[in-house]
Amino acid sequence: MQNRKQYDFRKIIDGCMLVLLLCLMAFQVTGEENHEWIGIFMVLTVVIHQILNRKWYAALFKGKYNPYRSVTAGINLLLMAAMALTAFSGMTMSGYAVPFLYWAKGVFVVRPMHLAMSHWTFLLMGLHLGLHVPLMLGKLKMKESIGTAATILFAVVGGIGFWLFLKNGIPSYLFFRVPFAFFDYEKAAWLVFLENLLMLFFWVFVGAQIAVLCLKKKNASKQKSALVIGSIVAAAVLGFALHMAFL
Repeated sequence: MQNRKQYDFRKIIDGCMLVLLLCLMAFQVTGEENHEWIGIFMVLTVVIHQILNRKWYAALFKGKYNPYRSVTAGINLLLMAAMALTAFSGMTMSGYAVPFLYWAKGVFVVRPMHLAMSHWTFLLMGLHLGLHVPLMLGKLKMKESIGTAATILFAVVGGIGFWLFLKNGIPSYLFFRVPFAFFDYEKAAWLVFLENLLMLFFWVFVGAQIAVLCLKKKNASKQKSALVIGSIVAAAVLGFALHMAFL
C-alpha cells in the first residue's frame, strides 16, 4: 500500500514537471514575472523528484550496465546538469522571485547560458520521457501491424514537431549562436502550447525508438530494427523538408 502511494505521488510529480516545463517554454504567454515564479516551482519539483529517486543515485555505480541502462543514465545526468545550469542562470537574472540573487555584471554571460541550457533541458526532457515509454507500454499486447501503423503515425507527428523545432530557431539557441530569444507575442496562447508540445513530442519519439533498440531481444527480427531506425530518419527528413518548403 505504501509503495503504491509513493508510486502515485511520483507520477503526480512527473506530471507537474511536464506541465511546468511547457509553461516555462511559453514565455510570451506567461510573461517575465510569472516565468520566474514558475521556474521556482520547477526547481522545488525537481528537488522533490531527486529525493524520490535517491535509490537510483545510490545504485549508480553498482551492477552491470546494459545498453538501455547506459543510455538512460547518460541522459539523466545530462538532464540534471542542464537543469542545474538553467536554474542558476535564471536566478542570477531574477527581478521578481529571488531579486537578491541578481548579478548585474554577469547578466551578459548568464543570459546566453540560460537560453541555451533551458532549451537543452527541453530536448533532454523529451528524450528522458521517451526512454520510459516502451517500459510503460510493455504490458499492452499489441498486434505487430498496429504497432507498425502507430510508429508511422508517430513519425509523421514527430516530423511536424521537428519542423517547428527548426522553424523556431531552437538549434541556434542550443549552440549559443544568438544571445536573445525571439518570441511572437501575437501568436495565440493555445498555439504556443501546441507547438511546444509537438516539438517535445519529436524528442519523446526519438527517445522511445532508442529505448526500443536498446531493449530489443537478440532474436528480434531485422525488420523491426529497420523500422525503428527508419522511423527516426523519416521524421527528421520530413521536418527538414517542411522547413525548406516553408522558408
